[in-house]
Amino acid sequence: MIDNLLLIEGPEHGSNLVERAQGMYAMASQYDGSLLMVVYFVFNEGKFNGSSVIILGRNPVLNAVREMPVSGGSGIFRFSRGYGPAKTYRNNIKSGDPVFVYNAYVMHH
Repeated sequence: MIDNLLLIEGPEHGSNLVERAQGMYAMASQYDGSLLMVVYFVFNEGKFNGSSVIILGRNPVLNAVREMPVSGGSGIFRFSRGYGPAKTYRNNIKSGDPVFVYNAYVMHH
């Protein structure tokens, strides 16, 4: 389960809050550790305030770069589509504090 994770402008502590992530994931493969993910990126400030982008797809987490589809959105991003490459920036096994970088390329009306 993904519950209101903070999304910031950069990977450093103290970066500006941009949005929150909500959603869930489940194991999609018993062989390569891939996840099936639905992530709802909710914008809370600025010109996208109240809008959201949804990424839904398979996330092969052991790959250096993973590409997942943008499957919709709300507000400004209604009827959106695109893709969101993701990569692991840092994964601290001891603290359980991973940092992922998502860059979403979105077309919308």
